[in-house]
Amino acid sequence: MQPDSKSRLLDAALKVVRTKGYTATRIEDLCAEAGVTKGSFFHHFKSKDDLMLAAVAHWDAVTGGLFARAPYHDLADPLDRLLAYLEFRKELLAGDLPDFTCFAGMITQEAYETRPEIVAACAGSIAGHARTLEADIREAMRKYGVDADWSAESLALHTQAVLQGAFVLAKAKGGASIAADSIDHLHRYLTLLFRSDSGKRSNPATKVN
Repeated sequence: MQPDSKSRLLDAALKVVRTKGYTATRIEDLCAEAGVTKGSFFHHFKSKDDLMLAAVAHWDAVTGGLFARAPYHDLADPLDRLLAYLEFRKELLAGDLPDFTCFAGMITQEAYETRPEIVAACAGSIAGHARTLEADIREAMRKYGVDADWSAESLALHTQAVLQGAFVLAKAKGGASIAADSIDHLHRYLTLLFRSDSGKRSNPATKVN
């Protein structure tokens, strides 16, 4: 069954914004990509911003399903799950830049001062994905005896900071290889953090958060 016009517009938003950027994306571009008329656009959405808010939720649904089904969840060791998550992120660095860069991150970079409502939704999207890693981080901290002055939440957010930065570098360099290198560095960092004494700090007052 062919997607309805609203679904096609949501999919178009993900593709066009990651290709052209939020500011340069016009309603005409979205309609052309979706194969719908402007009348159809305004039947579903009041404005470009209205579509973008809905598209953030659509992005969460699409990517959330992708990561929920990913095989790294099946590993027994929590650190192995975290490292396999990074390998999965590397596998997603396929195709052209718009195919693997982050819709929420793209809008945030451009519109953080001008579209606070949309950026708040994007921030929630990025933080929400980070939260999916927190349980594995906490379990790894317990298993590997890491008693530290940082939290599972802060480390989960750090992984996303590295990934978002990797996407920026990929855009600057015009290819995915530098993003893959950044993920490899993050992989090494997590390995050292949990499997090396350098990641363990004796601090009896600090509890795993």
